[in-house]
Amino acid sequence: MTVMYDDVVAAAGRIEGHAVRTPVVEISEGLFLKLETLQHSGSFKARGAFNRMLSAHVPDAGVIAASGGNHGLAVAYAARALGVRAEIFVPEVCAPVKVAGLRALGAHVTRTGAIYSEAAEAAAKRAAQTGALQVHAYDHPDVVAGQGTLGLEVVEQTGGVDTILVAVGGGGLVAGVTAGVRGGARVVAVEPELIPTLHEALKAGGPVPVGVSGVAADALGATRLGALAYDIVSAAGVESVLVTDEAIEAARRALWAEHRVAAEHAGATAYAALAHGVYAREQGERVAVVVCGANTDPATLV
Repeated sequence: MTVMYDDVVAAAGRIEGHAVRTPVVEISEGLFLKLETLQHSGSFKARGAFNRMLSAHVPDAGVIAASGGNHGLAVAYAARALGVRAEIFVPEVCAPVKVAGLRALGAHVTRTGAIYSEAAEAAAKRAAQTGALQVHAYDHPDVVAGQGTLGLEVVEQTGGVDTILVAVGGGGLVAGVTAGVRGGARVVAVEPELIPTLHEALKAGGPVPVGVSGVAADALGATRLGALAYDIVSAAGVESVLVTDEAIEAARRALWAEHRVAAEHAGATAYAALAHGVYAREQGERVAVVVCGANTDPATLV
């Protein structure tokens, strides 16, 4: 099963009035930031969470999800908005600000496992026991199509760009954007050197396990790329570039100091590729950078 452009268009209609059409700002000529920092729950994840819930029957047991934090916040937000119960499993690496946010949204939170994959195993077992609807963080067509609505907006709001830079963890966002732009823009995946899920999958010819560590591990900490994402991005010829933790840290500080954009480390990852020359923008090239999340402690921005 895959996700096509028409699926993304259908998702856009389904989540209209639920997800925010976030702004795009042009910070210099032909260089745009897509501010998913202003999305409900602080990241793009609300798009996929709403589309998944609105596309399926939600049982009395509600919904269940595993997350490094942002997906869980999105599921909890959408569940509250739609009046259903949410149970979220997070790993120990989940940032305290995100755990607090989950509880504030009324979700039942269980912290278990050192990394996302261990929390995901626990969530799957719990879902089998309760019958709750699982809302996967990235490897489900409804979730991917929902994330792809971001790509539709970028094209509409900018009048068209040549390239879109997207951070990658499990791959739901990059896959959705790839489907949503339908070849109308080149999509470049940006990954931390310490969590190269797509980079290694492209080398191996399919998703493979990778180590998870570094500053963006709470949000980009999937141990392997989703199978659905691999099929979509490999068929489209999406390339991957890697950035260091130091580049991510510097990009995050620059987004705040120069543009007053508060981004978490994952949110600054795509910008790091441009700011530190890992992705070299050509003269006249129109580039959109997705700033995908803002769930961070503001005290750490300076």
